[in-house]
Amino acid sequence: MIDWARIRLVAFDVDGTLYAQRPLRLRMAAALAAHTLSRRSLRTLAVLRSYRTLREELGSAETADFDRLLLAEVARRHGLEPEAAGRLVAEWMEDRPLGALAGCRYPAIDLLFDRVRRSGRTIGILSDYPARDKLAAMGLEADHLVSAGEVGLLKPHPRGLQRLMELARTTPEQTILIGDRLDRDAEAARRAGSACLLRSTKPVPGVGTFKRFDDPIFAGIDQPVSDADLA
Repeated sequence: MIDWARIRLVAFDVDGTLYAQRPLRLRMAAALAAHTLSRRSLRTLAVLRSYRTLREELGSAETADFDRLLLAEVARRHGLEPEAAGRLVAEWMEDRPLGALAGCRYPAIDLLFDRVRRSGRTIGILSDYPARDKLAAMGLEADHLVSAGEVGLLKPHPRGLQRLMELARTTPEQTILIGDRLDRDAEAARRAGSACLLRSTKPVPGVGTFKRFDDPIFAGIDQPVSDADLA
């Protein structure tokens, strides 16, 4: 159970938490297949595959300054300049998906954002990828946004969540992170000392879960923050 009366900062992961990744990936796979056929080249597909794989590895290893190292290694593997690799990744993983994001947004997430804001709580975004444009494409607004690139470390390292708490001027006890991955989001929250909820269709031992953003677990979020915890 979540003691919502104590929570002042409600932080959200983005990918897989605010929107469904499967339909988006299917759309992007179709676009990438068309691109591959028109160019008669597998380079873009290979670069993106390397990027995703290496990014997961660097996250697991908690490698500092991961962005620079990631692009340098992807570029080396595929005979590109780091700047060219960066442009390709940005096009396919940041820019092109924006037009489809609104249609993949989970139901009731906009209503939950409104409830959080009306209750006087702060909305934060903690994402391993740049998220400002994604948030705008989904019609959502946050008070503070921190991406892994800004702090130099991917989740599960807690630095990003700690930075978000600094911006919101909250303590770990006054913070909850809402995500979808036990190994990334829940672990980052645990190490930061904050509460966590995971979007999941199945129970997750040791972590609170929900299926929809209008589930009963969010009922207490309509209550204002207690005065004692604001002091």
